[in-house]
Amino acid sequence: MTDILQLGDPRLRETSEAVPEADFGGAELARQVDHLIEIMRQANGAGLAAPQIGLMRRIFVVEVTKNPRYPYKQPIPLTVFINPRIIAMDETPIEVIEGCLSITGWRGRVPRSCRVKMEARDVDGGTFCVEAEGLAAGTLQHELDHLNGRLFVDLLVNAKSLTTWDNYELFHRTAWEREANEINQSYPAGLTLQP
Repeated sequence: MTDILQLGDPRLRETSEAVPEADFGGAELARQVDHLIEIMRQANGAGLAAPQIGLMRRIFVVEVTKNPRYPYKQPIPLTVFINPRIIAMDETPIEVIEGCLSITGWRGRVPRSCRVKMEARDVDGGTFCVEAEGLAAGTLQHELDHLNGRLFVDLLVNAKSLTTWDNYELFHRTAWEREANEINQSYPAGLTLQP
C-alpha cells in the first residue's frame, strides 16, 4: 500500500495542478483513481485526495458506507471528483469534528458551510454536479481543501478542541455523535447528484 503523507510533509501544503484535458479517458488517469480508491478503502477513510499520496493533481474520492471510524456520517456513494470547484455555497456555518488520514490520531472542531454545490469531471471527462449538505458538505470541503494545500488544523474553531483519537473516544465521542445526529436531522439530504 502507498503511504499516506503525514502532517509536516511540504507536499500537503502545495496547490495541486488541474488534470489536463488530454488525460481524460486515458489508462493512466484511471489507474491513479483506482489506486486512490483502494488506499482510501484500506485506510477506512471517508475520502482521500491525490496530494495525500504525493500525486499533485486535482483529484479526490469520497465514499461512506458502514465506516467504523465514522458511524454517524450519512452514506455517500463512491464518487470521483476531478478538477472540482464549488459553484455555490450556503455560508451558514456548522461546526464539525474532523479527523484526517494525513494527521493520524488527531481530531478537532472546524467550521464548514452547511451546503455546497460542486461541479467536477469524471475519469472519462464528463462533467457532473452534486449538492451536499450537513456532514456530507463538510466532507467535500475537507477534501477540496487538500487540493489547495489546506488541512483541517488550519481551520480549528479553537485550538483547545484538538484532541487525540483516544481522548476523543474517551471524552468527546458520545456528545459529538449526538450533535452529528442533530446535524443529520437538520440536513438530511447528504449528497445528491444533480441532473
